Amino acid sequence: MPELPEVETTCRGVAPWLEGRSVELLDVREPRLRWPIPQNLPRQVHGLRIGTLQRRAKYLLMPLMDLQHPERSQGLIWHLGMSGSLRLVSPQEPWKKHDHLQLTPSPLPSDTRPPLCLRYHDPRRFGFLLFYTGDPLLHPRLEKLGPEPLSDDFTAQRLYQRSRQRKLPVKAFIMDSAQVVGVGNIYATEALFRAGIDPRRAAGRISLARYTELVKLIKLILAAAIEQGGTTLRDFVGGDGKPGYFAQQLDAYGRAGQPCRKCSTVLQETRIGQRSSVFCPQCQR
Repeated sequence: MPELPEVETTCRGVAPWLEGRSVELLDVREPRLRWPIPQNLPRQVHGLRIGTLQRRAKYLLMPLMDLQHPERSQGLIWHLGMSGSLRLVSPQEPWKKHDHLQLTPSPLPSDTRPPLCLRYHDPRRFGFLLFYTGDPLLHPRLEKLGPEPLSDDFTAQRLYQRSRQRKLPVKAFIMDSAQVVGVGNIYATEALFRAGIDPRRAAGRISLARYTELVKLIKLILAAAIEQGGTTLRDFVGGDGKPGYFAQQLDAYGRAGQPCRKCSTVLQETRIGQRSSVFCPQCQR
């Protein structure tokens, strides 16, 4: 599944080609995504001007302005699901088997670059595209989300207080989007490994000092992943068509059965919240 750095990389990659342009065409080839795309959506967004793209958790927000009614707040919410990707393509590029829709922006008079379209590819069709009105952060899909991990609102004190008396594994706790958004399986595994915390340990048994170290590492790891373009996953390519490179620096995720890079103990694998979790039984306590 594309995680927060992948979505952030996509947002940054496609934004310069879309912002300030109007929607010339929304071509829906396969409307049967996680939620069916309404038949009238292409007509609804036609001619609307694309505002500043934003990411909230793993959602990509695309504001759309009606120049005749600029007071209206509306736009699109994209989610890449389990295997989706958004990429920039030439209008002449042939559609692939699992390409489901394409947004064609109108060219700017001052733009000398060749036109590019935004195409959505999703083999499993578990992603979705929703039209919103009003404040997107109050949309039912977003309003109950926790703080962004790279924001000042995400603190060790907050995690510590909300974890008291909680018996669920600490890994499941930090992957709960009500506690903090965007800490998916890969980055939770890495942060816990580097913090020396056993992912199976009850969240309520982690001290404030250890949460302080964990929060610091989550921020560092996610920032590094964003800087390097996200993690290279089989199903994801960045908005510029290039894969990310952070996977080269993963110490625990995907390395079950291999020696720990700290102590050479064989890394073990377990299941936490239906997700694979790799850890070092010697370094993580």
